[in-house]
Amino acid sequence: MHLKIRKYSKLSNLALASAAIASSMLIADVAQAETPTITKDQNESSLIRAIGNDPMVKIPLDKTIPVTNKSSESSLIQEINQFKIERPSAKTAQNVSSVSQLSDVRPTDWAFTALQSLVERYGCIAGYPDSTFRGKQATSRYEFAAGLNACLDKINEIISAGLADKVSKEDLATLQKLQEEFAAELATLRGRVDALDAKTAKLEAQQFSTTTKLFGQAIFGLQGRLNNNANLPRVVGAVSADPATNVNFGANVQLSLLTQFPDRSMLLTSLQAGNISTDAPFTSFNALNNGFTRLAYEGNTGNTFRLTDLNYRFYLGDRLAIIVGPRGISAVNVFRGANRIESAGSGPISIFAQRNPIISLNAGQAGLGFDWQIAKGLSLQGVYSAGNAAAATDDGGLFGGPTSIGVQLAATIFERVDASIYYLNSYTNNGTLGSAVGDNFVGITFPTNVASKFNTNAFGGSLTWRATNQLNLGGWLGFTNSNIQNAGFSGNVNTFNWMTYANLLDLFKEGDLFGLYVGQPPSITSSNLSGNINFPSLLSGTGGITGSQPATTTHLELFYRYPISKNISITPGVVFVFSPGNTASSDTITIGALRTTFTF
Repeated sequence: MHLKIRKYSKLSNLALASAAIASSMLIADVAQAETPTITKDQNESSLIRAIGNDPMVKIPLDKTIPVTNKSSESSLIQEINQFKIERPSAKTAQNVSSVSQLSDVRPTDWAFTALQSLVERYGCIAGYPDSTFRGKQATSRYEFAAGLNACLDKINEIISAGLADKVSKEDLATLQKLQEEFAAELATLRGRVDALDAKTAKLEAQQFSTTTKLFGQAIFGLQGRLNNNANLPRVVGAVSADPATNVNFGANVQLSLLTQFPDRSMLLTSLQAGNISTDAPFTSFNALNNGFTRLAYEGNTGNTFRLTDLNYRFYLGDRLAIIVGPRGISAVNVFRGANRIESAGSGPISIFAQRNPIISLNAGQAGLGFDWQIAKGLSLQGVYSAGNAAAATDDGGLFGGPTSIGVQLAATIFERVDASIYYLNSYTNNGTLGSAVGDNFVGITFPTNVASKFNTNAFGGSLTWRATNQLNLGGWLGFTNSNIQNAGFSGNVNTFNWMTYANLLDLFKEGDLFGLYVGQPPSITSSNLSGNINFPSLLSGTGGITGSQPATTTHLELFYRYPISKNISITPGVVFVFSPGNTASSDTITIGALRTTFTF
C-alpha cells in the first residue's frame, strides 16, 4: 500500500488532505449536541424544534415518539410558547360556574338537575381540562370523598362570608351524614394533602432553579461493517481492504439547560461529549469513503464535554421569532428538514438520511436567524452563521472567514402535504462544502497543495406527504454550484443528491417506527476547474481533466425503532452503500448498527 501511495504521490497528498479535512468536519460541523424539543406540531420550520437538531447535525431530544399534528405556526414561535417552566392550567381540572361549560352534560341526563344545583349553588364541581364531566365514568370512594371535601370547603367559605342563609338545612344535614360515612377517606385525603405540601415545600427549597430546566440524552451505539475492498484511487491494482470494520461500542451524551424568561424568551446552553467514530484513518485511501458511511449519532470529542449551544431566542411581535448567539446558529437549527422524524437519537441511522445535506452546508456556529410566520401554513426562515467567528486575525471573524447565509420558504400545500424550498450561499476555505456527506471534498490547488476556497450556491426542495396517520412518505433534491476563489484559478464544481423515504408509525406498539430510505449522496456531476485539478479525474488517474464522477453511489437504509418505555428506545438498523465513493469497482459496504437512546 505504501508503494502504491508513493506511485501516486500527487494524488496521495490530495486524498490524505481530503480525508483529514472530512474527518475534522465530523467534529467541527457534524458532532454537535442535540437539544430538547417539546413540539407538538412540526409542519413548519425547525428553529427551536431542533433547538439544535442533532448531536450529529443537531438532534432534538424529545423525538423518541414522532408527532404528526399540524400547526399554522412555525416551530420557533410555537416552541417559545410551549417551553414554559410552569403550565398548571394544561394539567389540572377546571372549576365551572355553569353546567353549560361541561360539553358532555345534556339536559336529558338523569342527574342533570342535581349537577346543575351543585354547580350553580355551591360551585364545587370541577370539569376535566377538556371541558368534560365524564358522568358515566366509574367513581371510587376516594374520588367521591375528594368531591365531597371540595363541596365542604366551598360551603365553609360561604358560611365564613356571612352567607349562611344561602345553605339549606337539608344540605347541611346531608353533608353531616356524608362526613360521618366518609370520615376515614376524608382523613386519608387530608393526610395525603399535608404530605404533598411538605414534599412540595422541600422541592421548592432544593430545586436547581425556578426558571431553568435540564434536559438530557444519552445514546449507546453498537456498530460495525462487513469486510470490503475499495478501488481508490480508481486505477488498476489500487485496491485496499477497509481498515475500519471492527465492531465497536461507544456513547454520545448531551446535556441542555433551558432558561425561560418572563418576556417570552429563552436562553439555551448545551454540552456534548462522545467517543463514537466509524471513520477510516487518514493514512488510507478508504478515508475518502467516510462521507458515505458515517452514522447519524457518531461524534468523537474524546469523552470531553464541549459547548455546542449558547444562544438566545425571543419574539418580535407575535409572528416573528429571533435567534442569536455565539454557538449553535446554523440552517440546521433554523430550517425545517425534509423529515418530521429527523433525529440522531430516534430517527434514521445514517447521517445522510437525517436531512438534505445542503442544509448542513458549511454549518456555522455564531450568527443570527429569524422565523417569520407569514400566514397560516406559510413561513419564512433565514439565517446567517460564521464558522470561525471568534478569530480576530487571518481568514476568520464574523464576516471574514467561512460563512453561510440562507433562506427557506415552507408551506402546507394541502391538508397532508408540506413542502419547502431553500437557498444557501456559503464560503469555505478548506476545499470542502462543509457538509461531511458524500462528495464533500471538491478541490485542492497544486502545486502548493493549498486547500481551495469556494463560494457555493445551493438550491434544494423537500416534500412530505402524510398519506395516513401511520404512513409518511417524502423526499428531497439538492444541487450545489461551487466557484473557485483562489487567485490564478477559475471554474466551478456541481454536485447533486436526492432521497426518498417511507416511515411507518405505530406498527406494533404506540411510538414505534419503521423507516425505509433510498437515495443518492452528493455526487460531483461536473468539474471544470482550471489547472487540471478536477477531483473526479485525479481520483481516476486521468490527470485532473474536466468531468464528472464515473458512477453514482446508491444508499439503502432500513431501521426499526422500538420504544421500551417513554424515555428509552432501541433501534436496530442496516445500511447498504452501493458503489461507495461513486466508484462502481469498489465493493458494496454493509453497515449494521444497534442504537439505544435514553432521554431525561
